Amino acid sequence: MGRQPTGKGPPARIDFDLAREFEPSVESIRQWVRQAQLDLGERGDGLTSSEREELTRLRRENRVLREEREISSKAAAWFATETGSVPSRRSNL
Repeated sequence: MGRQPTGKGPPARIDFDLAREFEPSVESIRQWVRQAQLDLGERGDGLTSSEREELTRLRRENRVLREEREISSKAAAWFATETGSVPSRRSNL
């Protein structure tokens, strides 16, 4: 198999050897190595995989909440025009 990283020497050479052996691009391997370093705490200039997953989940949740708020707002406006009244600002929660 290819050479194992020793922490010495240029990592680009190892990236090239791995790319040749497994056929992903050199840039893909560099990104994988960078992400692994972030996940292991060896780097601090980006998000770990778990932080990235949480950010994705929170963005999705935020989008759903905005959509629900927009639907509720439109429904309240529609009911107000249909009934001729203005809905209370108080929540039943």
